[in-house]
Amino acid sequence: MTDHLLEVRDLSVQFHTAQGIVRAVNGISWHLDRGETLAILGESGSGKSVSASAIMNLIDMPPGEITSGEILFEGRDLLKASDEERRRLNGKRISMIFQDPLGHLNPVYPVGWQIAETAMAHGRGKAEAYDRALALMERVGIPDARASMGKYPHQFSGGQRQRLMIAMALALKPDILIADEPTTALDVTVQAEVLSLLEELQEETGMGLLLITHDLGVVAEAADRAVVMEGGLVVETGTPRELYHNATHPYTRKLLAAAPGKGAMREPEDGPEAILEVRDLKKDYGGFEALKGVSFDMHAGETLAVVGESGSGKSTIARLVLRLEEASSGTARWKGEDLLTKSPRQMGKLRRQLQMVFQDPTQSLNPHMSVFQIISEAWVIHPDILPKARWPERVAELLDQVGLSPEHAKRYPHQFSGGQRQRIAIARALALEPDLIICDEAVSALDVSIQAQVIDLLGKLRDELGIAFLFIAHDLPVVRDFADRVLVMQRGEIVEQGSVRQIFEQPCAPYTQRLLAAGLDSDPDVQADRRAARLALAGN
Repeated sequence: MTDHLLEVRDLSVQFHTAQGIVRAVNGISWHLDRGETLAILGESGSGKSVSASAIMNLIDMPPGEITSGEILFEGRDLLKASDEERRRLNGKRISMIFQDPLGHLNPVYPVGWQIAETAMAHGRGKAEAYDRALALMERVGIPDARASMGKYPHQFSGGQRQRLMIAMALALKPDILIADEPTTALDVTVQAEVLSLLEELQEETGMGLLLITHDLGVVAEAADRAVVMEGGLVVETGTPRELYHNATHPYTRKLLAAAPGKGAMREPEDGPEAILEVRDLKKDYGGFEALKGVSFDMHAGETLAVVGESGSGKSTIARLVLRLEEASSGTARWKGEDLLTKSPRQMGKLRRQLQMVFQDPTQSLNPHMSVFQIISEAWVIHPDILPKARWPERVAELLDQVGLSPEHAKRYPHQFSGGQRQRIAIARALALEPDLIICDEAVSALDVSIQAQVIDLLGKLRDELGIAFLFIAHDLPVVRDFADRVLVMQRGEIVEQGSVRQIFEQPCAPYTQRLLAAGLDSDPDVQADRRAARLALAGN
């Protein structure tokens, strides 16, 4: 028997692939107690999600195989339980929420039915299950919960969908809730709300919370203890304060060193005349004003960050400037010429100077094209830039410039990590030697050390080539390290703008103050102060 609610002992998991055996988890051990929040911290490929999947019996076998270990729930080894026993436990005693709620909610059923189904699958009557679903939706803060019962997943925001997933996971009051990267794609304020909600629910129910994350700020905000994983191994364990102040393993220290928001802030310089002048830019979608008259300037070699929550209009600015959508009114002058009045042919020529790097390189890179074809496609479209004989040499130069090998030109996107794919996307943008690159959440989905590498790369390109960056982001620590100036947007309007130092140290707008208070810091002591500030602002 064990005194722990959940204990993993010497667990090893491997996968049989065409390239051979991949050992994803190598003899790990840790425990979770009732009422405790344990964070499993590590980057992609560390084995943290695989170990959680083993707890829930979600590993496909084959190709997966659990080669050793025990998973003890209240002293009983789950690996020896029958499929029927595991079905009785999953959802009722042990539940799980995932990073992408839209991918785990059924798009063709109302959300109320989906939450109630969890209870009905474990023997509850229909009326009781629906009453429980309604109560849970109200508890997790879904507006007008009764009417929302009949809505579908696509009719909710990302934060609301994550709340619905939490409601579904809690339908049967589980003893353990496993949260796999539950806040990674969420705005800072929504992230803070979701973590606060999980903490409140944990206090009410006494459940153990297993929090899987790569975000040191999440650990500082929510965890009682943390297990650090690298390469399928547990390399260090301790409280957030112990790990932050006294980390002993090189990997933990590397993660801490890569955490954004700790570097010196850049001071904007008095540069040349503006290369981009946006005035009174508006966008109306059939009565909904996405942009309500936005005005700003950008200078050569400058990084202007645009921050705000989902729906604030920051990505709409990028689409309108690049003419991916048409503005309702306003002007966007690029080197004196209004982009919004140009013909498609004229815009085609100007786009050589205006390039974009998207959030998800997996979707923005053609999987059927080699890296050489992806990068050289720019010269196919603009054949006057570079003679075809020079393409191989220039592709090799661009790959070297973004920290990849010239040999990578023969490979395809699926053969690279997420960080490497984003470097390929940057190389593609550089192929046309642009004066402005728009980065739309270009680093938000990357692991902390990969994120730091990409930001260092963009900073090097800015300094060496004089490229200006319009940097759209919700990750405030990254903005603090990389930007010269910041625009803060809310509901289609700029509520505040200024230098990085001004925005981060002397914010004037209440909305900016709330954004900064909601941001997460890797230092548990700083995070405790932010939590206090957040509670004080909420009280006002």
